[in-house]
Amino acid sequence: MKNSHWYLLQLYLGLSITATTLMAFGAVKDTASNSKEIYTPAPKAEPRINGPLVYGCRPGHPFLYRIPCQGDRPITFSVQGLPKELKLDPKTGIITGITPATGEYNVVFQAINSKGKSNRIFKIVAGDKLSLTPPMGWNSWYVHYNRIDDKTMRQAADAMISSGMADVGYQYVNIDDCWMNAEKTLNYMQDSTRVGPLRDQEGNILPNIHFPDMKAMTDYIHAKGLRAGIYTSPGPNTCCGLAGSYLHEEQDAARFASWGFDFLKYDWCSYGRIAGKEPSMDAMQKPYLLMGDALKKQPRDMVYNLCQYGMGNVWEWGTKVGGHCWRTAGDLGFELDRFFAVALKNAEHGAYSKPGSWNDPDYLQIGMIGSQIGTTFTLPQPCKLTAYEQYSYMSLWCLMAAPLIFSGDMSKLDEFTLNVLCNPEIIEIDQDPLGKCGTIVMMPDNCFLMVKELVDGSKAVGLFNHGKATTEVTADWKTLQLAGKQLIRDLWRQKELGEFNGKFCASVPAQGVVMVKIAKR
Repeated sequence: MKNSHWYLLQLYLGLSITATTLMAFGAVKDTASNSKEIYTPAPKAEPRINGPLVYGCRPGHPFLYRIPCQGDRPITFSVQGLPKELKLDPKTGIITGITPATGEYNVVFQAINSKGKSNRIFKIVAGDKLSLTPPMGWNSWYVHYNRIDDKTMRQAADAMISSGMADVGYQYVNIDDCWMNAEKTLNYMQDSTRVGPLRDQEGNILPNIHFPDMKAMTDYIHAKGLRAGIYTSPGPNTCCGLAGSYLHEEQDAARFASWGFDFLKYDWCSYGRIAGKEPSMDAMQKPYLLMGDALKKQPRDMVYNLCQYGMGNVWEWGTKVGGHCWRTAGDLGFELDRFFAVALKNAEHGAYSKPGSWNDPDYLQIGMIGSQIGTTFTLPQPCKLTAYEQYSYMSLWCLMAAPLIFSGDMSKLDEFTLNVLCNPEIIEIDQDPLGKCGTIVMMPDNCFLMVKELVDGSKAVGLFNHGKATTEVTADWKTLQLAGKQLIRDLWRQKELGEFNGKFCASVPAQGVVMVKIAKR
């Protein structure tokens, strides 16, 4: 089965703890049934403020931040130390205004409801860096493909709030391909309603009739405290053959900014026809540098995602062309059995992961997702990954400090999918301000550890079993460069497992994970 964008690109380019003990803690169940066990406890009634501890923004630009907070509503929010250029809506927790002058502003969020209160320190860094933690949100591609429209985007924004995803830090609502016009119907665009003029007389790119008012749509998203993302290609056409930005880069960047977008995915696609089959390093960098410079000139912050499938070791130069995150390989696509291999390969580039610079192994495809048969994109159906695989998938992405961009059906979010997506302790590992990617420790029997250093001096460790049967996996202190007694917390279960000395062992189900935080008492 071919991989959507990647396929199109090719066309264009021509003490130990025993298994029994761990069962008693409730961390692992029999692998035979592989039922969709809910690991993550339900949010408590009292407030819990989530989200990153640090936030980058550019002085003089519009500021928008929704304080992520779980707990029974209504919740009343307050902020100590908020710069005078910014204001808080105490009912919604949405902060708006204009980013203050260059500097660091330490503030304290507080959330209060009838059940209790929560405080969280938050640093606003006004300067030249964005995306100081990996971006989190939703993208339309793997569920809506060439069917995306304005109504679906608004519904996705609504669902991000109503589902609780926004309360743990998801914030971007991103359109992928097919919001613009094509000159004619093509194999991947058998839809005459998306055929029309590509640009107006002044050369401004035109949305198709399914997006009647881009500014009104982004205003709708922004009113919820969320951000909006858009997609295009540096080539003449997108992957599905619609209008790209070639020779209109600065004009399109200004257009996207005027519409109110906060994120741009820039997909190589037909630029292969411009750069040639074996492009030089300069040729690979040129279109991304051009758009990167154009985005920096805009009067708003726009996170820049380089989608060029890892060519030319993009992780080595992505920051230099203005990028904030970049794909390190082809589309994960519909061959989701590859996610372990993709993660292991992505982790090889971990040295390039740091605040403002993120390796992107592609989207989170769980819940209801679509598929591709030839040139036809099917309607959403349940993800074929087992429950254990889905826990591993999310754990790997968080341990790698990868962007957490969900690309499933926002209108069909079941309890299990939200349980995987919305565990705040797992997400905190991804959003850790140190920005480190976990390192791999290979072990026998298709097992491995992924070990991530955290800003507080502790470590997050994923004990993974890529084998076909339940296996005991051991994390020993020598391997982890630890000494003495250590406290172990099961992050998926949000449960303290106790104090251990020398090693930690867990019985891990086939294709599964036990993910823990290890800290000195």
